Amino acid sequence: MEEVLREADVISLHPVLDKTTYHLINPERLAMMKKEAVLVNASRGPVIDEVALVEHLRANPMFRVGLDVFEDEPYMKPGLAEMKNAVVVPHIASASKWTREGMATLAALNVLGKIKGYPVWGNPNAVEPFLDEKAAPPPACPSIVNAKQLGLPSSKL
Repeated sequence: MEEVLREADVISLHPVLDKTTYHLINPERLAMMKKEAVLVNASRGPVIDEVALVEHLRANPMFRVGLDVFEDEPYMKPGLAEMKNAVVVPHIASASKWTREGMATLAALNVLGKIKGYPVWGNPNAVEPFLDEKAAPPPACPSIVNAKQLGLPSSKL
């Protein structure tokens, strides 16, 4: 990772947020990057130490950052909004009608599935069977993200 940070002109972050990626981009890693690099974070805000980022942007006016997520959403750390070398936009990639309808459908099917005592769908990344308007949904809760932590049974479908 350090070699990529030192050599890349553009770095685009897309990790999940967990204990290994919290503040993945910290003062030390920002210092490794080229002074004119472009950093993009469209994953989760806490992947970047935002206080360190503001300091780095102030010290390196040719360094640029693009963010649609923030460490303490919906708030930004002091100074970030005023930085001329930062582009900050709302996290609205899912704002299409199709996506929002799909999200509402999955949420409703999760509630219905729990009421009916269904297990959690075995593959949360394959929810297409639940969104097929021409077929009945499978007898499962489509996408309860924290199902394992809740101790919910998983389907073998």
